[in-house]
Amino acid sequence: MKIEIDGLVPVMLTPFTATDSIDQDGLARLTDWYIEGGAQTLFAVCQSSEMQKLQLDERVMLARRTLEYAHGRLPVIASGHISEALDDQLTELKAMAETGVDALVLVTNRLDPNNAGFEAFRNALEAILQALPDDLPLGLYECPAPYRRLLSDDELKLCLDTGRFAVLKDVSCDLPTVARRAAMTAGTSFAIVNANAAIALAAMRAGSRGFGGVFGNFHPDLYAWLYEHKDEDTELVRDLAVFLALAGMAEGMGYPKLAKLWHLRMGTFASAHSRVVDYDPLERHWAAADLLDHIERGTERFRSRIAAA
Repeated sequence: MKIEIDGLVPVMLTPFTATDSIDQDGLARLTDWYIEGGAQTLFAVCQSSEMQKLQLDERVMLARRTLEYAHGRLPVIASGHISEALDDQLTELKAMAETGVDALVLVTNRLDPNNAGFEAFRNALEAILQALPDDLPLGLYECPAPYRRLLSDDELKLCLDTGRFAVLKDVSCDLPTVARRAAMTAGTSFAIVNANAAIALAAMRAGSRGFGGVFGNFHPDLYAWLYEHKDEDTELVRDLAVFLALAGMAEGMGYPKLAKLWHLRMGTFASAHSRVVDYDPLERHWAAADLLDHIERGTERFRSRIAAA
């Protein structure tokens, strides 16, 4: 099976009830909201999903339910291996593979949990490839937790040469790195997808096949439109790129709970409960509610400008 990723790839939130169970009705509404917002692929069971705080059965259920709610409208990819020991990771990865996701995404810092370098990465990769079905497409994810483990060019080439990988969620947050990686994968079906809002437009123009940052949880339609119009040098494109970069700076104010508060406003979620953020961002971060108001007004203004364009 082949998967080609090209467009917006939201890193999915996990809605919880106030009593700390996964809110499946909220997940169904969230899935529809992403799709209506122009998502081309859904990335379930990732850091934004709070995967490090989910039990394995919850991670598996989350992937299965996302597939069910997506109902074939777009591909669903998932990660979910969080253990340090390779044998435990293989158990997690095999369980996730059995859900039927369209691609299984490997976390780079799990392939080298001690940050030992190329040989450790290669040995873990070879063991994982041998354990997983040959026809299962794979991805790579430079997840920032518990530490950000960027791929070297040699490691990226190693993965490319297997012919089994479809995507890298690039968390370098560095335009030259994105451009270099895009050049390395040019002419292939392998997609480099930037995750940083500050360089979103420039990265798209440099070869990022879409966007996979956390603010796809706030205004995915704006990122989808920007990607579609990335080659146009218009005032609207330039203004939108600046707005998205500045809005994205709110990530440090209690994300992912901040995004859940956003969805609470829209009625997607019934609760903003988070296992990762155990405080109220609106109380801890000065003027956070006012900032959300500004982001909401800015989002609506750009939607109006796009509609009129």
